[in-house]
Amino acid sequence: MAGIAADGPLERLAAQMALADLPLKAFLGEELISSDDDEVSRQIAARHDPAAFAPISSLTVGELREWLLRPETAHDRLEAVTWGLTPEMVAAVSKIMPLQDMIAVSTKRRVVTRFRNTIGLAGRISTRNQRNQPTDDSRGIIASAIDGLLMGSGDAVIGINPATDSTKDYIRIVSLLDESREKLAIPTQTCCLGPVTTAIQAIERGAPVDLVFQSVAGSEKANRGFGVDISLLKEAHEAGRSLNRGMPGSSVMYFETGQGAALSADAHFGVDQQTMETRAYAVAREFDPLLVNTVVGFFGPEYLFNGKQIIRAGIEDHFCGKLLGLPMRVDVCYTNHADADQEDMDTLLTLLCAAGVNFVITVPGAEDIMLNYQSLSHHDAVYCRETLKRLQYEVAEIANPAPTDGVEVR
Repeated sequence: MAGIAADGPLERLAAQMALADLPLKAFLGEELISSDDDEVSRQIAARHDPAAFAPISSLTVGELREWLLRPETAHDRLEAVTWGLTPEMVAAVSKIMPLQDMIAVSTKRRVVTRFRNTIGLAGRISTRNQRNQPTDDSRGIIASAIDGLLMGSGDAVIGINPATDSTKDYIRIVSLLDESREKLAIPTQTCCLGPVTTAIQAIERGAPVDLVFQSVAGSEKANRGFGVDISLLKEAHEAGRSLNRGMPGSSVMYFETGQGAALSADAHFGVDQQTMETRAYAVAREFDPLLVNTVVGFFGPEYLFNGKQIIRAGIEDHFCGKLLGLPMRVDVCYTNHADADQEDMDTLLTLLCAAGVNFVITVPGAEDIMLNYQSLSHHDAVYCRETLKRLQYEVAEIANPAPTDGVEVR
């Protein structure tokens, strides 16, 4: 759709070879989207740390790939260069890496966050219990949430996509979720995934808001299409933190992204959708989020045509997010008109578990009946824990947070 795809494997290989020879410093000297016209570009430039960049400043994109794959490039080194990397650098290196490379690097980079519990420790996987209800019926929401809880789903968050943007309904939903959490003594956090403008109004009215949610993209124009800019996100972040509902210093933001968001809004400025997706992570990481997820197949086959492309995009997004210091997860999903099926989702889930994904979304029967797309089921999380040995958090670990093995807690 953007008109910039390679015209076959030979042209793609030639582009990869040219990209591999490009010095990383070139990304600092030439912006893909001018800072004069875009606040995301201005933020990327302002937040770049020359000291963090210094250890890799002499490298090309191809040499960065080799550096990332070295055994001695472990978590500490990856964490040290986080703010020296720009989204464009990270997107570039992902384009010359096969899935195995990206998985190998992702599993070395851990990002730990906390609210009421701890998310992102090595060998662990968390889940979002997504209970969307077409009419926001309170009984339907709770019944379905309990269904997920019985399968151990929801330790990352119990999150509801509301059917409307009504502040009244938002307050009813977060109050319902909070009351249920307290009655059942569930050591987790809850979220109504309404826009930040609604969340701010709800907070002002005293609603029990744990996490503030917002979809974001990689350009100012695309974000304005979502009804936000960086200034408004700062206001929402401050409002969420003012409630002090989690552990001291805990993260309160939950961001959602997805390849195709900027392109679908004609807000990509001729830049490929994967680079635009990675630029969205520059917006998200400004606010130390508890959770970030890419809805990898949600935009449909117009953007990711089939299961193979969805799998590739999911691993790319997870890799790029981790390198930029984000607590990444992937909504392993596809739309009904895409050339994909549940076996593709099984494959992507298994690869993500190998890559150290922080959390995944699960819904009853792997089908979201409100948003009308296919995802993972609560049983899939059980598969991760029992077959792949990606464990859930112990209650004792929540009351007495586990050591982070030297990993910085966001």
